[in-house]
Amino acid sequence: MRLPAETMDRLLDTWPVGILASVGSQGQPHQVPVVFARVGSRLWSPVDGKPKAAGELGRVRNLRSNPRASLLLDHYDEDWTRLWWLRVDLNARVFEPPDPDADPEVMAAVAALRGKYPQYHDIPVLRAPATLLALDPVAVTGWCASRDAISML
Repeated sequence: MRLPAETMDRLLDTWPVGILASVGSQGQPHQVPVVFARVGSRLWSPVDGKPKAAGELGRVRNLRSNPRASLLLDHYDEDWTRLWWLRVDLNARVFEPPDPDADPEVMAAVAALRGKYPQYHDIPVLRAPATLLALDPVAVTGWCASRDAISML
């Protein structure tokens, strides 16, 4: 059954992690778990201060060349009546503000990320150079196995 719109909205505001799917330069799929926060209709995912590989991240490189992406939120349970998933098809943009503290849109995104993730009190939301992914939903689709799945959300 379809996830109700209000449930999908609540998940986009509260679910802690999603799997971001992009496409590499040779057409290969690339999936990586990401944190994100919603501000208005846009989702924001930072290149934050957690340890990462040196250089430009694959997801950033991929989205520079192909802005089409997808974000998957899901829940698995041994009780299959509690299964659900939510897919957001996106147009993405790599956002590199020269002065993040002077950009109101970036400041709102950083505030939303700090509000959602207490870990950002100890880890920088943005590492240098400041880079965020601006993720604009094109379509949102959700499914759940039963009303039991909805009631636990």
